[in-house]
Amino acid sequence: MKKYLALILALVMAFALVACGSKNNTDNKIKIGMVTDVGGVNDKSFNQTSWEGLQALAKADSSFEVNYLESKTDADYKTNINTFIDEDYDLIICVGYMLADATREAAEANPDQKFAIIDDASCADLPNVACLMFAQEQASYLVGLVAGSVTESKTVGYVQGMVSDSMNLFGIGYITGVLEACPDATVLQYNANNFGDSAGGATAAKDMITKGADVIYHAAGGTGMGVIEACNEEGIWAIGVDTDQSILAPDHVITSAMKRVDVASQDISKAVKDGNFKSGVHMYDLSNGGVDLAPTRDHIPADVLAKVEAAKAAIIAGEKTVPTSTADCPAFTLDD
Repeated sequence: MKKYLALILALVMAFALVACGSKNNTDNKIKIGMVTDVGGVNDKSFNQTSWEGLQALAKADSSFEVNYLESKTDADYKTNINTFIDEDYDLIICVGYMLADATREAAEANPDQKFAIIDDASCADLPNVACLMFAQEQASYLVGLVAGSVTESKTVGYVQGMVSDSMNLFGIGYITGVLEACPDATVLQYNANNFGDSAGGATAAKDMITKGADVIYHAAGGTGMGVIEACNEEGIWAIGVDTDQSILAPDHVITSAMKRVDVASQDISKAVKDGNFKSGVHMYDLSNGGVDLAPTRDHIPADVLAKVEAAKAAIIAGEKTVPTSTADCPAFTLDD
């Protein structure tokens, strides 16, 4: 009987050790939570690209556990962030400057919680927030060169999701590039004031097309899906943003202004795992591959692509600077 009891005790202890081991493995996961803006996780733009970057990271490194919460309205930002805080996530990535206020409030209330925010530097003063910033004016300038070089009507369009210092950089860079390539071009501009209104984007694009636009660039998240759809229907060139959007209309997306939010999300997640998390601004630009022209370039004429590559090299070498203020680009009118 004593041997029987000893055997049972040994088995109980073994199961307990296995259970503890399983718990420790779970606890040892690096938990990364991503909160989208209202564009949603399937916006074919920077929310989706950020999430795909985290998924790729978790697939390559099993020590990461990644999840997202989708924000349907502004009111969801705070709730979603607090959900990840309550669930003891190691890092919370907030996608987009629209989450800036909610991020600051949560970071100040939870100083031991690490945060990252994409496209906003207003929280750079907080010791637990990494601001993942992109020189979007550089990539936008390059696609502007393309637009100004290929337009036949000398009228091009630009649709912006919302007016802000960060968003305005897209328009400033684009218009600078267009006018450098075609000084007498007209750039039609529209502020959608919405990142999730595909129908509104299509309406804006069609209005520009009736006014002669034969190339339209959008920096409008989900609203931009409508811009691309309209360009495809009307048979003119569209220019995508944030990711290579040629897949949406292969015959009519001439290029896209890439912003590697996937890489930035991976970088800051790895830094948390390695104990190298740093707050403040993390800048991604042409020099470190953080922004660029999309790899799909089949529709860009060789001479135009050569012009773009020369401009890119000049920017990286410090020989050329793309404007970042409306004062230096008076043709940008959305901020008036």
